[in-house]
Amino acid sequence: MDKQDSHENYTYLLQCADGTLYCGWTNDLDRRLAAHNAGTAAKYTRTRRPVTLVYYERFATKQEAMSREFHIKRLRRREKLRLIKGSNQNSNLE
Repeated sequence: MDKQDSHENYTYLLQCADGTLYCGWTNDLDRRLAAHNAGTAAKYTRTRRPVTLVYYERFATKQEAMSREFHIKRLRRREKLRLIKGSNQNSNLE
């Protein structure tokens, strides 16, 4: 297997300490989550720490992950909460 093929890409949704939701994509979910909690990731989450991973999806390509991120960012808050609730009921969350 080619090293490039082994990469996984994730679209994720974080819930910040103040209740706001933040969406992004990455190819290393654990490292990105640690960066958000350390305050070294997105400017948006620096003042809203700690953050909790509430939803994620795994994709084979970067383009798919970025497309899903764009779609989630366009959702209204209640639609995002419905997405989170649905993923928890389907046990997609670790």
